[in-house]
Amino acid sequence: MSTHFKTIALIARQNRPELTETLETLTTYLQSENYDLLVETHTAKLIPHLKLKTVAYEELGKDTDLIIVIGGDGSLLYAAKSALKYNTPIIGVNRGTLGFLTDINPEEAIEKIGEILAGKYQEERRLVLEAVIHDGHGKIVSQALALNDVVLLPSKDSARMIQFDVKINKEFVCSQRSDGLIVATPTGSTAYALSGGGPILSPEIDAITLVPMFPHTLTMRPIVVSANSKVKITISNNLETKPRVSCDGETPLVIPADGHIHINKSQYTLRLLHPQDYDYYHTLRTKLHWGTALC
Repeated sequence: MSTHFKTIALIARQNRPELTETLETLTTYLQSENYDLLVETHTAKLIPHLKLKTVAYEELGKDTDLIIVIGGDGSLLYAAKSALKYNTPIIGVNRGTLGFLTDINPEEAIEKIGEILAGKYQEERRLVLEAVIHDGHGKIVSQALALNDVVLLPSKDSARMIQFDVKINKEFVCSQRSDGLIVATPTGSTAYALSGGGPILSPEIDAITLVPMFPHTLTMRPIVVSANSKVKITISNNLETKPRVSCDGETPLVIPADGHIHINKSQYTLRLLHPQDYDYYHTLRTKLHWGTALC
């Protein structure tokens, strides 16, 4: 048993046979290795016969040395929010569709996790964004963290374009009419922003990208800026609809009339652990078919 990781938490979000099988296999393995094991409350219901010690989602990273996620990238993003404030490292076993963040194959889970627990791993610090929504009087209405992206979206009841201004570090950048704007981290550059035509940013780059969504001009292109930049998006007061903001695809937050959004680097970073043989560019090639001939 490693002395580096003593208390380990497990979380899975979906009730599927293959996922439950991996969860049960990992639970049995970690117990046999005498780790102090905690299982997220809802996850424990997937394997009730094991009668495990449970922990609430909000406390998942507290007093825990490592979080293991079984599922897809969305599951890891969800678990990450509970790990950030405790600076708890996280690893992912892929039981989802893409598995860009959850990079351990289930067939190799015991082997790879065993190596990580023995101290043989790569660690990355992933950038996190903070989005703060203000009303027209400057009062904070809501705020949230994003590991992937902060996305400005149209009203759910309207297909009309949004008109807004963008400032970076108080410098005016542009006025834009579009379906919205994606502000993405390097982690999120291979997610929604990639679909919008944004660039791929290597995870170690301390930068963010702003990707317009269907802009009403041919010259409006994505831009990459320092992650230390402070982005301000001000919504036009002439809009009849209420745009929304979504962080990592979570339930969108409505922006008040004359409201604005401040987006900047969070004080938190995500500690993401990989097996020693992890290769980011291999992941690009195999998961996204990047650089692969199509004919």
